[in-house]
Amino acid sequence: MHASQENPALTASGLMLHQVNIGGVTVPNNVFLAPLAGITDFPLRRLCRRFGAGLVVSEMISSQAIVRNNRRAAKMASTSREEYPLMVQISGSDPEIMAGAARMNQELGAAIIDINMGCPQRKIVKTGAGAALMKTPELAHTIICSVIDAVKCPVTVKMRLGWDTASCNVVELARAASEAGVAMITVHGRTRSQMFSGQADWEAIAEVVQAVECPVIANGDIITHRDALECLKITGAHGIMIGRGALGRPWLFKQVLSFLEDGTELPAPSLSEQYGIVREHLNGLVDFYGRKTALWLSRKHMAWYSKGLRGSSRFRKLVNYAQDIDEVFRFAEEYYQWLGQHDSAP
Repeated sequence: MHASQENPALTASGLMLHQVNIGGVTVPNNVFLAPLAGITDFPLRRLCRRFGAGLVVSEMISSQAIVRNNRRAAKMASTSREEYPLMVQISGSDPEIMAGAARMNQELGAAIIDINMGCPQRKIVKTGAGAALMKTPELAHTIICSVIDAVKCPVTVKMRLGWDTASCNVVELARAASEAGVAMITVHGRTRSQMFSGQADWEAIAEVVQAVECPVIANGDIITHRDALECLKITGAHGIMIGRGALGRPWLFKQVLSFLEDGTELPAPSLSEQYGIVREHLNGLVDFYGRKTALWLSRKHMAWYSKGLRGSSRFRKLVNYAQDIDEVFRFAEEYYQWLGQHDSAP
């Protein structure tokens, strides 16, 4: 659970914002975009980098799909100079296949390989991958060593607190991973059984920070700039990863960086600026995927961008029934014009 704030008017410190060295790869700041399956693709990662994210992470990519030369998996792992250095996250439960996937991703341009030991999705854990690896620490250790031996780039791990409250073994696993040579560990402050319910336990992450030599990154319930500072103060972590908090709000990174640097609280962009960001994102989806795929992917992003705004329910309905991506562009333009006329800036 989170500690209560002694001072409601929490002030920031420049010491909270700094570079992070990940096995020889230096990233400009310690505010990262977390990997989100089916979400953190190139168009979103590029936006988050533009708003200041020090490091962005790919969607979770199946190791088997990569080694089988699956075209979709290769596209998910593709990168460009705009988002360098890219961390590519792979999942699986076979040490040999994970090593092969790591090598292939390194060849595709990954600067850092991240091993997923935290995904709670049923289809992942039933294969022994993701958070299920926390139930098989010996296998997890073998995978970590196999991946480290397979690549020259840094290897990191992302994990949860444990499988459930009765088996919170994150400290032991993190210590073993650090001793094996991982360059960084990210901890989501929940167990697998919690999924995304309840409250992230930042104090538990602090125990990991104290237990290992490598940098530790805190993840979970970082929704605002003040959450970011409080999380860093409670955990003592070297940095934070923001996931769901940035959905529909890629500008959150700029707000967090400003607050951590000197306490400046930046407002959300104006409605006209938000509309420009929406158009940029839509164009990115079209350029990366093509019009058909961009259409159905746009639906979830438009829902996130419009969340909490006046008339968002009607806007989402229009987008969900759109037959062409051009209609989504038109609906977005009309919606933000309407918002501007009704002075409903958040």
